[in-house]
Parts: sequence; C-alpha cells; structure tokens
Amino acid sequence: MRVGVLKEIKVHEYRVGLTPEAAREYAAVGHEVLIETGAGAGMGASDADYVAVGAKILASAAEVFARAQMIVKVKEPQPSEWVQLREGQILFTYLHLAPDPRQAAGLMASGCTAVAYETVVGPDGSLPLLAPMSEVAGRLAIEAAGSALQRQAGGRGILLGGVPGVAPARVVILGGGVVGTHAARMAVGLGAEVSIIDRSLTRLRQLDELFQGRVRTRMASAAAIETEVFAADAVIGAVLIPGASAPKLVTKAMLKEMKQGAVLVDVAIDQGGCFETSHATTHAEPTYIVDGIVHYCVANMPGCVPYTSSHALNNATLPYGLALAAGGAAAILADPGLRAGLNVHRGHITQAAVAASLGLSAQAPEAAFAA
Repeated sequence: MRVGVLKEIKVHEYRVGLTPEAAREYAAVGHEVLIETGAGAGMGASDADYVAVGAKILASAAEVFARAQMIVKVKEPQPSEWVQLREGQILFTYLHLAPDPRQAAGLMASGCTAVAYETVVGPDGSLPLLAPMSEVAGRLAIEAAGSALQRQAGGRGILLGGVPGVAPARVVILGGGVVGTHAARMAVGLGAEVSIIDRSLTRLRQLDELFQGRVRTRMASAAAIETEVFAADAVIGAVLIPGASAPKLVTKAMLKEMKQGAVLVDVAIDQGGCFETSHATTHAEPTYIVDGIVHYCVANMPGCVPYTSSHALNNATLPYGLALAAGGAAAILADPGLRAGLNVHRGHITQAAVAASLGLSAQAPEAAFAA
C-alpha cells in the first residue's frame, strides 16, 4: 500500500504521523511510504532521515493526498485537507468529531474511510492509541497550571509546591483516568496538595492504593465538585467519554465562587471541554480570563513536546497502522479494536457516541461496508 504522511498544519503542531523509525517498519514489509517534505522537521527528523529508511519525499501535501492510499496523521484534518480526501482512501489519525460538525460533514462528503485513534479499543477494553497522548497531556497540564498561576499570567501568584512555612497550592483533578493519574503524579511530585474526583469507586480504590495516601480521593457528585473546585488553586479537567462530548462539570456560575486568579486547565477541550466557559486555544495564545479565572484550553497540548509525543504515539499506533496497510478496509472488520475506531465510511458515521453527539444516526460498520 502507498502510505502518506503530511506535515501537520494546525497552529504550533510539531508532531508527525510516522517517525523515521516507524516509516522503516512500513517500508520493510513492502509498503511505499510517501513523506511530504519537512513533515518531520518539528520533531527533529529531516527528509534525509526518511530517505535513509526507504521512504520517498514529495514536494507538497497535494501530491501526498493524490498518490497515497492511506494517510497517517496526528491531528484532525483541517478544511484545506479534508477536501483533498477521496472515496476509498483511509485516514488514520485523531479526529475528535463529537464537537466538530464541520469536520464530520467534510469527512462524510469526501467518502473516505476514517479511523480515529481516540476510539480504537484494545483487547482489554482500554483506549491504547489515546493513552500515550493522555499521559503526555496529563503531565503537561500541571506544568501549564504552574505557569498560569504566576501573577503576570493573571494567576494567584502561588507556587504549586509551596516552600517551608508557606502552604502549597491545592490542585483538584476531575477524572481519575490516564490524564488524571499522570497529572496527579506530577502535582504530587512537586509537592502540591492534590484531590482526585471520579465516579468509579473501583478506580478511586486503585488511586488510593497507587498514591498511598498522598492524594485525597472523592466520589463524584455535584456537592463534591463544588466543594473542591471552590477551594482549589488549580483545577484539571480530565474527564473522558470515548467518542462523545465531555460533560460540563464546572459552570460559569461556579466561577464566581472560586478563588480569584485560580486556574482551569481543560485537557478535555478536544472533546468540547468539561468547563462551560472553555473554548479552544493555541500554544501561541494559550490562556484567557473569565470572571477572574484563568483558562488554559490548548487543543493540542502534546504538540509542544513533539519529540516525546511523536515517538510515544508511534509506539502505540504502529501495529494498528501496519494492519490497516496490510489489509486495507477489510482489516477494520477483521479486528474488533479497529472496528471500534472506525468513525466515518463512505458518507456514514459509524461510531454511536460520535453520531449521538452530532445529532445524527450511526450506521454499523458492517452495514456501511456492505452498502
């Protein structure tokens, strides 16, 4: 199969769909790997690095779209990209369609087969292609919170870990999954006072065991969220409903009861955000202030550490990408994990949670392929 890799065009997105090491694995089993010139530059990979492992360099994204049978990306296609997709072409990338009806319509109109990293399911029911970027984003969330808490950024002017004789910051993490766990690791390591709120008692028990009393765990309820958020210096939004829009756990009215200069970091922004006042920002302008509360809502947080992120992502996506390249669309039906990852096929939404969030009806993958 001809596998194409584009230079990402989202603002301050420096990751790449295939690292040279991953491209080598595709080439080694006979696939033709087509790389847009400069695609890997953001994470330190030159065109020569790709040529050395058997890939071919093309001069433009248009050439890659025209020649490739499968496109491997990192971020969701932008308007100038989805119009270049075509029927029969496989797109393998993060999509986050639930809060993005324009993109959904564009992919449906293209007729392509779009498999979303974030809804591929592992044999154990996990989300193996979302996990590595969730790990990165969770850790970055605490760095972002620490910066946003500084006074010149509009924050309270409090150091996350405090110093002897001065209390540390209170960090509240909404959601105890991969993002929340890694955020807690960083916050605890810096010496912050940390609470994790989750709706799963089983997960809270696991977190209590993991952190050995170094974090407070609370069962999710409206009262618990209000109590913790109102006392927090920084709140990390780390909730996830696979494929669906994130629930709004902090309302605009709640901001007035929070500490002035407190920080909200919305890691769920790709799925619409879990704070009512969230809207997507970029690394160029990462924060804004509403009612005295600093909001950090960068939609591609891991993009600022592209070397780490690209390698971590490729470690997870490589076996699935190779399966798609080897079997084409048939591989999707043969693998329950890839079938769960299928979001769009020939004009149909095939993922139930995505369809529900968009107000559309879903067509089962088997039916979509049979049509």
